[in-house]
Amino acid sequence: MRVVIQRVREASVSVADETCGRIGPGMLVLAGFEASDGPADIDWMVRKLLGLRIFSDDRGVMNRNVIEAGGEILAVSQFTLFASVKKGNRPSWCRAASAEFSAPMFHQFVAALAEGAGRPIPTGVFGAEMRVSLVNDGPVTLMIDSKSPE
Repeated sequence: MRVVIQRVREASVSVADETCGRIGPGMLVLAGFEASDGPADIDWMVRKLLGLRIFSDDRGVMNRNVIEAGGEILAVSQFTLFASVKKGNRPSWCRAASAEFSAPMFHQFVAALAEGAGRPIPTGVFGAEMRVSLVNDGPVTLMIDSKSPE
């Protein structure tokens, strides 16, 4: 499982010009899956995301997690996180899991995030052509892979 996290002032996702998810200050999480991912990857990623200290405390030091900062989370599925550009200039998606595998994984991920955060997590629409808008805060942008926990 691979995610890109962006600390945001606000973010939204829309499908066919209809907003389906919107947050204020918090984190935008773009999530992709590969076929070898399982429940342990989701559990590890949720703990990591909810514990990340990327929000400023009273002294301006990144020392608070999203819950402590009162932030929100917007989750968007994104299979392109597993693109390979090793050969040529056209990305290969061979590492990205199929939609049949990824859709339930994404829904499990969102449910686990909601449980851990203690509130609903707005999302995009899995598999749809989406427009994501955000105002990056910092900017703070991180990429995390459950298979390479650095």
